[in-house]
Order: sequence, then structure tokens, then C-alpha cells
Amino acid sequence: MPETTRTQGFTTRAARVGEPIARVGSAAPLADPIYQTTVWSFDDVAAVDDWYEGRSSDTFLYYRNGNPNTVALERAVAELEGAQAGVAAASGMAAIAGALLAVAQAGDHVVADRNVYGGAVVLLRTELARLGIETTLVEATDLAAVEAALRPNTRVLHVESLSNPLLRCPDLPALAAIARRARAVFSVDNTFASPALLRPVELGADVVTHSLAKYLGGHSTAVGGVAVGAPELIAKARDRLTRVGGTIGAMDAWLSVQGIKTLGLRMRAHAVNGLAVARALEQRADITRVYYPGLSSHPDDTVARQLFRQGFGGMLSFDVGSSAAARAFLGAIGRAGIPFSPSLADVRTTVSYPARTSHRALSPAERQAIGVTDGLIRLSVGIEEPSDILADLDRALSAAKSGVV
Repeated sequence: MPETTRTQGFTTRAARVGEPIARVGSAAPLADPIYQTTVWSFDDVAAVDDWYEGRSSDTFLYYRNGNPNTVALERAVAELEGAQAGVAAASGMAAIAGALLAVAQAGDHVVADRNVYGGAVVLLRTELARLGIETTLVEATDLAAVEAALRPNTRVLHVESLSNPLLRCPDLPALAAIARRARAVFSVDNTFASPALLRPVELGADVVTHSLAKYLGGHSTAVGGVAVGAPELIAKARDRLTRVGGTIGAMDAWLSVQGIKTLGLRMRAHAVNGLAVARALEQRADITRVYYPGLSSHPDDTVARQLFRQGFGGMLSFDVGSSAAARAFLGAIGRAGIPFSPSLADVRTTVSYPARTSHRALSPAERQAIGVTDGLIRLSVGIEEPSDILADLDRALSAAKSGVV
């Protein structure tokens, strides 16, 4: 992007990402083409040598090593996050794995928030453990507990800017300072917030990851992940991802860039609707608790208000009190107009059930310890009219309460 874009608003910069690489004569396509090829041809061996030895920055070799669509995606997310470099991956989990393995090796130690996505917990304590990397899970909103968990061999402190599914909001600047003193890399999964609402690099994060299937893509049409940060760290992450084959396809990269172009507009609507729905649900007698960082009842409300100046996003959770009530609600919600779908961040409102989806791999005791109860429903608030979203929720809650499922 031109240097002048640095002074432009976020929505403007997002709309202009993915500047076309291809030209036809004196003209360029407004939308970058999809480079649906697995391999590139060369004029001679010298050109191949140039690629392998880093003397050629404008050519490509093989899809596992990247193509123009993945480069456009990497540059777009890095620019919007305020980072120097980025690398695309096959999924959000691949991006996290690549970032962690860029730093940690056998004998090293990782400290991670106990509230992170269940799949990340499994990665840390199962797959990384098999490689000789030990993990301590800790309550990241408790700074003293984080300090106490650090060891001389701690290489990474990993958290989510807004946790899945209870929207815990750790103090990122304070955690960045703790990681810096420990000479550990501060890793932040920013999927729930997106750079439209929060840019962790500006708060001290060394590496920021995203699941592209969520807010960046925004339409449930593409899967992938991305990690952004300093060039040296990202180069190491790229090496790890290339070696294990954690490659994103050209179509997924292209679709993600198209989604990013409307990110500013979408996140504005998600945030407005999320707050309206959270406030309304908090007034209902048939809901025992609502988790949304924009509510004064949220345990991290003070920190959230300091960090989130553009809204709190479209994710919230609410507790209906029991497994039976949750199952009744989920049995009714589809007919009321909102899909029960174990993902999030589509333009359309969806619901999920963390105890049986995202956090299924955790034991009942582990889920209970972090507040993922059997009555907890996660709601991804879309961009529809908030009155329509609330009407659909009311129909499902009323049907569940009366036993009509």
C-alpha cells in the first residue's frame, strides 16, 4: 500500500487492501486475479537459484511456498494490525502452531491463558508436550499468577485479546511488560476482536494470530489463518509452516482479502448490535448471566473500556441455567431463525454450545473451573437489525421455557 494510507482511517485502508499485482498493458484489474496454479515455470536454472537464495522477491515457485494471493493477504493483515510482516496458514490453529514453534523447542516452557480456545489448549498440552515443550495454564487476568507461572525457560506467553467463550479481557499492556521482563515472546490471538477494534501490536504484542474463517473473512466461505509480527519471527514461522505443509489455498486467501475489504463496516455493525443484544438479554429473568465486555457486570469491564475504544465486538455468551434448558433452547433456535452453528463471526447471527463444541475436549471439571457451564450458550451477533435478532432469541427462549422444542 502507498505510504499515505498510514494516515487514513481504518475503513478506508481495509477497503483498499489487496492491491492487484497483475497488469495487462497499461491497466490493472480492480480485483486481484485468483492464481489457481500449484507451480510456476522458470526460464533457466539461474532463475531458480535466485529464488532459493533469496535474490528474487517478485517470483514464486510452488504453492506451499506462497503465491500472489497469499502475499496480498499477508500484507493486508500485517498493514491493518500495524505489524511489519505476516504469514498465511491453512487455519487459525496452524497459524498459532507456526508462531509457537517459531519460538519454542524441546525443553522450553509456555505460559498460556487457561481461558483460550479449547483447540489451543489441546495443541499446547498434547502436541507441544509430545515435542518436549511444557505448558502452564494460568488465569491471565491475574497478573500475579502470570508472574508466578514464569520460569527461566519460558519462551512464550500466549493469550486471547477476548477469550472464547466468556470474553475475558486480559490487560495486554501489562502482560506485554511481564513478557518483556521475562524475555518471552508475547503472543495474542486477536480473532474475536479483529484489528478494526484492537491492534495488540500497538500494545506490546510480538506476534498476533487470526482465524480467517471468523471476522476477517466474515462470510463463512474461506478457511485459513494468519500470523503477523516482526520479520525475523514471521520468517521462522513461515519456515515451520512450509515444512509441515500448513499451506492456505489461493481461493481461500483471495476470499479472505475480499472479506477484509468490508471489515471496518461489518465490525461497526457487529459492535453496535452486540451491545444492544447483551443489554437486552441481561434484563431477562430466564437468563442467569450474560458475558459481554461492554456490560458493567463483566469481570473485566474496566480493562475492556481502556482497550476497546471502537466498540466491544459482536461476541457474547449467556447462561440459561442448566443443560436441559440449553438443549431445549438449541432445539428451538433454528426454527426461530438463528442457526445453531459451531463457528462464529458470520454476517448472520449464529449460536453455539461450548460445552459440546469448542471446549468438548476439556474435562467437566476443567470447563467448570473456567466458567464453561452446561447452560452456557455462545452467541455470535450478526449485522441484521438488532430488533430482529432479539425477536428470534425471544421466540427460542420462550419455546424452551415452555417445553416446546
